[in-house]
Amino acid sequence: MASVKSAPLLRVREIEFYEWPYTLRLPFRFGVITVTHGRQVMARARIELTDGRSAWGYAAEALGAKWFDKNPDISDDDNLDQLRLALEIAARLYKGQGALTAFGHFAAAYKQQLDEGAKHRLPPLVASYGPAMIDRCVIDALGKLLGLSFYDLIRRNLAGMAPTAVAPDLAGFDFEKFLHGLKPLNRLHVRHTVGMLDPIVAADQTAEARVNDGLPETLQEIVAGYRQTYFKLKVGGDVAKDVARLTAIAGVLDTVKQPYHASLDGNEQYADAAGVLELWRAIESEKKLERLRKSILFIEQPIKRQMALSESVAALAAKRPVIIDESDGDIDAFLRAKALGYAGVSSKDCKGFYKSLINRARCDMWNAQDKKARYFMSAEDLTTLPGISVQQDMALVALLGLTHVERNGHHFINGMSGRPRGEQLAYLAAHPRLYKDADNVVRLNIEGGQVDISSLDCAGFAVGIEPDFASLEPMKTARWR
Repeated sequence: MASVKSAPLLRVREIEFYEWPYTLRLPFRFGVITVTHGRQVMARARIELTDGRSAWGYAAEALGAKWFDKNPDISDDDNLDQLRLALEIAARLYKGQGALTAFGHFAAAYKQQLDEGAKHRLPPLVASYGPAMIDRCVIDALGKLLGLSFYDLIRRNLAGMAPTAVAPDLAGFDFEKFLHGLKPLNRLHVRHTVGMLDPIVAADQTAEARVNDGLPETLQEIVAGYRQTYFKLKVGGDVAKDVARLTAIAGVLDTVKQPYHASLDGNEQYADAAGVLELWRAIESEKKLERLRKSILFIEQPIKRQMALSESVAALAAKRPVIIDESDGDIDAFLRAKALGYAGVSSKDCKGFYKSLINRARCDMWNAQDKKARYFMSAEDLTTLPGISVQQDMALVALLGLTHVERNGHHFINGMSGRPRGEQLAYLAAHPRLYKDADNVVRLNIEGGQVDISSLDCAGFAVGIEPDFASLEPMKTARWR
């Protein structure tokens, strides 16, 4: 087992950001927005070790409107510019630091990033997007230089994690032992997202609305094609409408012979815990929802973030565990949520993989103190496109030991159809079990509701190829100030 002292020191010498547009094959509604297209940022950073060796590392993430900041007075384009500004701030901070460990760069920049973000009216969730991307580039480059995978780097603590600097609540926790004890998974269950606009059965979709691109479109087709047993069900804040839609969904899921499991995602659509409790009681009183109700593992961020961390959710949590997602703004958010009765928190690469590791450590520590497995993490999606984004996110999920992960990019986006054919084939060659080539498009390969991610145990942070940066355009300069 390595220690913090053995973690190599490095400098971040160069950082570059690029972006490209993509189109959704189906409209996706979550919260207050319906998405039909988007943009993804691809980042690369060059690090240099103290012995002079250097390498580039990569990361990619969607620029998500109306998730990081749902202020209705801010346009979608402004939302994207907020995220670009977060990247610009982080790049300046990381390049301005001396020789530190990989985690040392994150810890040294963390408070400065949030403080400077606040000066520009960037909420913590937005501001954290910048370091989250650069940290992935740094660890990818470090893995390449050392010939080690993301799993090896973290388990041996060659990132130099000593989170007491940013998470003093873990001061007495054996972090070295915790990291060494992580056991990455080779397969993950794909938890399919059922969005608010998604057709449930064929009758819900007109012939004109069908895409007919070879991929399933209705929930009925998805269950038959991918044979998934994990699902994420969106609700919209209206009890009667939500119960009616869940009943239609149950009509399909209840045909699955083996046990199925679901999460209920409120996407901040309910004003308070009382409203969500009313929904749950309505679900309990509907006989057609009995099997679906028993399948629900947890309830995700049902309350608007302005209220989510201001009142107890104990009454709701007595029915099902409740987790935070959008309210997970800063590194201490889970601590505040725990005091109000929340039992879980989401892991998303866009919020930072160090934060996920710290929160997983907290779960282990609290469960040991309580002598029962009450606290947990869930793995959620932010439209992670196939390629770098989905690979790095799933590698993190695998390292955390989470057996199922919400995925929606493979359903709402037609694989790698927006990327050059040569790049697609490079990914397929590097990860032949994770992807498949169908209809001349490289797509995520889901078999029996699962994906084989064994190939992500490669040098660096689960990338394994050189992306085609020549096909990208430089990231736009942020206008948000």
